[in-house]
Amino acid sequence: MLNWDDYHTDEAIQPRSTAAKPAPEIVEQAIEAAAQEHRSASDPVAAEALALNVEKAAEALATLDVAPGLEELKMGASRISVDEKAMINCRADLNQLVPFKYDWAWQKYIDGCANHWMPQEINMTADVATWKSDGGLTDDERRIIMRSLGYFSTADSLVANNLVLGIYRLITNPECRQYLLRQAFEEAIHTHAYQYCIESLGMDEGEVFNMYREVPSVAKKAAWSLGKTQSLSDPNFTTGTTEDDQQLLRNLIGFYCVTEGIFFYCGFTQILSMGRRNKMTGVAEQFQYILRDESMHLNFGIDVINQIKLENPQLWSSEFQEEAIQMILEGTQLEIEYARDTMPRGVLGMNAAMMEEYLQFICNRRLNQLGLAEQFPGVQNPFPWMSEIMDLRKEKNFFETRVIEYQTGGALSWD
Repeated sequence: MLNWDDYHTDEAIQPRSTAAKPAPEIVEQAIEAAAQEHRSASDPVAAEALALNVEKAAEALATLDVAPGLEELKMGASRISVDEKAMINCRADLNQLVPFKYDWAWQKYIDGCANHWMPQEINMTADVATWKSDGGLTDDERRIIMRSLGYFSTADSLVANNLVLGIYRLITNPECRQYLLRQAFEEAIHTHAYQYCIESLGMDEGEVFNMYREVPSVAKKAAWSLGKTQSLSDPNFTTGTTEDDQQLLRNLIGFYCVTEGIFFYCGFTQILSMGRRNKMTGVAEQFQYILRDESMHLNFGIDVINQIKLENPQLWSSEFQEEAIQMILEGTQLEIEYARDTMPRGVLGMNAAMMEEYLQFICNRRLNQLGLAEQFPGVQNPFPWMSEIMDLRKEKNFFETRVIEYQTGGALSWD
């Protein structure tokens, strides 16, 4: 790629007479195009056809009916005030970003943009050598890598589908939609990252990408997510009634609190623990970036759910609260089963029992974030280093990678 130094040293110092000339065939094509344009302009038949088309266009615009667009555009209506904006069932503000009603949503969009990264920035050379070495990893460690990439490579595609096909359509606040656009791009980066890892390590792509069909502990999580978020991808689903609004809320809890808020945590803990032991550091670094993104996605989703509850208190009935608790408990149990499948023995300084306690700790946290009662009183976090890894500012030299040189990621707060 040229820079300004190249420009000044190459082109600028050349005499004008020696500058590169267009190829003869390009000149001939340009001359022929100009001649054709002239012939068309001087051809009476072509000129008459052009005049007729212009006349038709003018007639169509003269009879344009603006009524079909009035619901969305509100032509002639008064300007939008903040109080008119709402999280769902609002048609007044879809195209008007400001004035903001939810400053937190806009700030999350800004933070997400500051958090940008790409998979190719991460060197996978050491990982490839470790993966291909006979003694580089134990069988249990290889199993964890395979299971994690198998689940996440398809799970983030499901997440992206729900965002693009449903959540963006059903959330009617523009600053929230702005963040959702950023989140959708980040999910694409995550899918890219998993594919980059799989390709770099030379894995069997058919085996990895079909794990959600063939491995029971992975298939159960995928099936649960699909079942609990199916309305999001249904093009015929709309909100506007208490029943439908509760269905949206139910799907958002399944999407944000369980799929993104619980199902990711066993695999992320395993991979990041491997990285802390200086194994598969390239994969671990990418998972750290992804976890940082997902933490923000989760916090955004919790805020959306709580804002919907605040604006529509009739949806948050005692019966619905019990249903939400049950959903989060189901998700926790599925992730515990996944932990047992991926860790039949102790590995990486952890075991299935420790992971079970950690997931119960995460479950309590999700319930607290929704204002619901804890279901596992007294459980502790057996992996306090996970909280530190989510905040890059606390890592002085994570795997000796570019993290400490990352320009804007350190500005993020995970409160």
